[in-house]
Amino acid sequence: MTGGNSMPFVGDVRFPETSNVQQKTGLRMLTAQDIEIIQARIVELQVEHRDLDLVIETLAGSAGRDELRLRRLKKRKLQLKDTITLMQMRLIPDIPA
Repeated sequence: MTGGNSMPFVGDVRFPETSNVQQKTGLRMLTAQDIEIIQARIVELQVEHRDLDLVIETLAGSAGRDELRLRRLKKRKLQLKDTITLMQMRLIPDIPA
């Protein structure tokens, strides 16, 4: 949770709380609209991830490459991958053992 906002978030997607139990645990069932929002955001992040891959490849192949910029782009790419993975995990329902 962030600052004064009582909405948990996944990546850049925020979801309003619906019950006291959910507020305490930070978990709630996803609605169809929530799922669509998450899936759309995943697609956006995947596109950005692929674009960064091309930029990194191009920059790495250039003669006068900027190593600092290259490291920053690689770090951003890893952050995107982590965010994508977390959002994909949010779409998988918890199954009791």
